[in-house]
Amino acid sequence: MDEAERGAALTADVLEDRYGLVADHVEPVHMGTDTINRRVLTDDGLRLFVKQYPAMADLDEARNAWDMSEYCRAAKLPVPRVWPDADDNLITIAEGSAWAVVDEAPGQVTTSAMTIPLAEHIGVVMGRMHRALAAYPLPKRVQQTRWRTEPVEDAVAKCDAVMARATRQGHDRLDQLRVDLDQRRTDLRTHSAELRKQLSETLVQQALHADLTRTNLITLADAVTGVIDFRCASALPAWELGRAAFDPRTVATSTNWTTCALAMVGAYRSEHPSLPMQEVRACARIALLYMLFSFYGATTAEYNLPQDAELDLKRYWSERQTAIRRLLGDLEGLEEKLTALGAGGDTA
Repeated sequence: MDEAERGAALTADVLEDRYGLVADHVEPVHMGTDTINRRVLTDDGLRLFVKQYPAMADLDEARNAWDMSEYCRAAKLPVPRVWPDADDNLITIAEGSAWAVVDEAPGQVTTSAMTIPLAEHIGVVMGRMHRALAAYPLPKRVQQTRWRTEPVEDAVAKCDAVMARATRQGHDRLDQLRVDLDQRRTDLRTHSAELRKQLSETLVQQALHADLTRTNLITLADAVTGVIDFRCASALPAWELGRAAFDPRTVATSTNWTTCALAMVGAYRSEHPSLPMQEVRACARIALLYMLFSFYGATTAEYNLPQDAELDLKRYWSERQTAIRRLLGDLEGLEEKLTALGAGGDTA
C-alpha cells in the first residue's frame, strides 16, 4: 500500500469513527502547505474536503479560524459548512492527528486575471464580511504590519538574504532574480518613506479573515461560491481590501486591472459604508507597501511544493514585480479615482 492509499484508508476510518460518514472515494489535493488535504465523495453523494493537521499545528488557532468561518456562514456569507464531530467539535482528534471536515463548495480556485463582474462580487462578499466581523471579538493573533513599521534598511538587507538563499537552493533564474532584487532595493529606498508618510497614524483594526486572497476564494461563473482557509487575525480592513482589489495576477496581466479594482472597491463601499473614506482611498497605497515589503515567492524550494504549485509561486513573484511598477506609475491617479468613488463621482 503506497502513501496515498494509506492516507485514503486513514481518512475513511476517521470519517466513519468520528462523523458517521462512509467514504466512497478519497483523493489527495496537492494545495496548501499547512495541512494535508483530501477530497472525499461519500457513499450517499456528499462532496467533502478533509484537512489533516501536522503534529506541530497550533490547534487553538485552528479552532479559532473554524469558529470565525462558522460565524460568517451564519451571517449568510458563502462559506462552506464545517462538520461537527460526534462530540460536536469543529476539530476532531483521531488516529494521532487533528482533522477538520467541510463541505466542498461548487467551483474552483481561479488562477487567471479577475473579470470585472467577479471583482465586483468579491467586493460585495468582502464588504458584508467586514461588516459582520466588526462585531466579532478581536483575535489574539495579530496580522503583521512590516509594510508600515519595519525599518527600510532591514527590508533592504532581506534582498541580500534572499539572493544568498536562492544561490544555495540552485534557483533556476538567478540572473533575473538579481535584477528583481536590485529593483526592489531601489524601490524600497526611493518610495517607502513617502508612501508611509501619507498614511493616517490610526487605522481601523478589527477581526478579519486575514488571508482573503484569490487562492482562498472558490468561484463559479464570476461569483464567489466559497470563502475558505480563514486565518482569523486582528488586522486592518483597508489592508485586506487593497490586497484583494490590487491582486497582482490581475494588475500584471489584465488591461482592465484599474476598472476591476474600482469595481471591487465600489461594491465594497455599498455593503460596508462605515469604513472611513480616507482608509478606502489608502487601500492602493497600502497594497503597494505590502508588496514592497514582502519577499514571498522569491525562493520556493523551502516549501517542498508540487511542481505545478512551485511554478505558480514563481509566477506570482514575477507578477508582484510587475504590479509594483504599475501601482507606482499610477498611484496618484488611482487615489483620485478612489476618492471619487466616495463622492459618488465618475471614475471612468
